[in-house]
Amino acid sequence: METPHRLTLADIRDAAARIAPHAQVTPLLRSHSLDDLAGAELHFKCEHLQRMGAFKFRGACNAVWSLPDDVAQRGVVTHSSGNHGAALALAASTRGIGCHVVVPEGAVKSKLAAIERYGAHLHHCAATITAREQTAARVQQQTGATLVHPYADPRVIAGQGTAALELLEQSGGVDVLITPVGGGGLSSGCAIAARGVNPGIAVYAAEPEGAPDAFESFRRGERFTDIVPQTIADGLRGTLGEINFALMRDNVDAVLPVSEAQIIAAMRLIWERLKQVVEPSSATVLAAILRHPQHFAGKRVGVVLSGGNVDLDALPWMNA
Repeated sequence: METPHRLTLADIRDAAARIAPHAQVTPLLRSHSLDDLAGAELHFKCEHLQRMGAFKFRGACNAVWSLPDDVAQRGVVTHSSGNHGAALALAASTRGIGCHVVVPEGAVKSKLAAIERYGAHLHHCAATITAREQTAARVQQQTGATLVHPYADPRVIAGQGTAALELLEQSGGVDVLITPVGGGGLSSGCAIAARGVNPGIAVYAAEPEGAPDAFESFRRGERFTDIVPQTIADGLRGTLGEINFALMRDNVDAVLPVSEAQIIAAMRLIWERLKQVVEPSSATVLAAILRHPQHFAGKRVGVVLSGGNVDLDALPWMNA
């Protein structure tokens, strides 16, 4: 594989072949009522129906199965608030190797339960990026496990990009692609895949206003991460990765901000109209389409729904 800043469509095609025996080919769904609401033809890529309930399995699986046998036997380690940890644990189980996941205080309980259910060893730490990274480094030193970063890892990025490859094949092609953005693994991987297949495609990333590091980075022209995330979209609280920003800057047209109220309204619309259980992070894409219609009106739009691991005891509209 080439250096991260030169990740190519060929790398993503290699990842697709590598994960094919393990990952689901998720469906592409349509909703005429949501098309009417958006004034566009929306093609929803249902990564919430991926194994373990999120696109994260793609990248984790590619990373795990990329390791040489002698390295793989020492296991893998990561830090994660939920979905990536569960994805890496499940991917490790497909290869029969150990997995260690560093989890911050305040993580969603249902996601922690999933990580444990897939057989990972949990290591708790404070709810800061520094604490997560330091704890993961300590576990790595103690175990000899390979670090698989949640998003700033070329193997992970390539795996996430396979979602866009499938979407383009299933839809017959789209004019615009939109994904959520947190750490940037999904956004950068899908953007490289989409632009590799169709250089003329427009690519956008949806981001909560309460975690605007990607938006600010694009606005300033340099990576900016001095932000304390405050958003219901817990899957998008990760800090934008350095290599992810470099790849996004070359392949993503713009980052589109959405409010908390818009995320919740879009999440409810997807549940009601598409009949799909998605988490708030997934809903950012529909929220962005409805808030920024000038980028989507009259076009065929590929919409990546990133995950569906929802805490059913704390739905955002229950106390509204």
